[in-house]
Amino acid sequence: MAREFSLRFWGVRGSTPAPGAETLRYGGETTSLEIRAGDQVILIDCGSGARNLGRELVKGDQHKIDLLFTHTHLDHICGLPFFQPAYDASYEVRCWAGHFKDRCCLLDVVCRIMSPPIFPVAAETLKGVSFETYVPGDEWMLGDVKVETTRLNHPGGACGYRLTFEGRSLAVITDHEHGDPEIDAAVEAFVKDVDVMIYDATYTDEELPRYVGWGHSTWQEALRLSKKANVKRPVMFHHDPARTDDQLDAISAEVESRHPGATVAVQGETILI
Repeated sequence: MAREFSLRFWGVRGSTPAPGAETLRYGGETTSLEIRAGDQVILIDCGSGARNLGRELVKGDQHKIDLLFTHTHLDHICGLPFFQPAYDASYEVRCWAGHFKDRCCLLDVVCRIMSPPIFPVAAETLKGVSFETYVPGDEWMLGDVKVETTRLNHPGGACGYRLTFEGRSLAVITDHEHGDPEIDAAVEAFVKDVDVMIYDATYTDEELPRYVGWGHSTWQEALRLSKKANVKRPVMFHHDPARTDDQLDAISAEVESRHPGATVAVQGETILI
């Protein structure tokens, strides 16, 4: 029997949390993903959804966690100061990032957001956390999970991930703006034949011209890429904080009609890979 390989969404929004009556069904927390691969726990990004994720993790007996950051914009790291396992020395939370274009590192960023007067508790209190840096294109093993990385097109840099476990694969491509031929070709090759692809669908094709340079893509581009790269299940992700549930319903219906099996990410949903 195949071991579990699953993805759970703890936050699906981009840019800023979006609580309110119009975002209840799809969720208002920012990006936070939990992947289970056999006994391995791998998280991608630590947005506001990571607060509830951390509370759930401490109920279990898994004390080794790898946290992969796509990049360190605030919506992807704001949950770390509220991530409960990070403060417990009995946990081993390895944080990974590889998007930096200068001498900055992940620890530098965390120290900046966790310092007075921005935040009352210093980064030194994260007793369970260590920090690792890599270069886009690097790959390594986390237990039985192969981790591959690629550069994305986003202000300040970002990295995509492909995780392969017992012949099944998951790609996470956020935050990314299509339009750079070199990067687009690399991304297409990176996600080729993947089982599930989580893709930045912040905008629509009609909206994108107003946001060129902001570092995001569209649900239509997700479907075009999926067709070219033979992606089995594309999942629209990183929803615009202004996008209402009703608007996402309309996008979901269109997505499913164009690509059977394609879906729109919902906070709390679990996907079995």
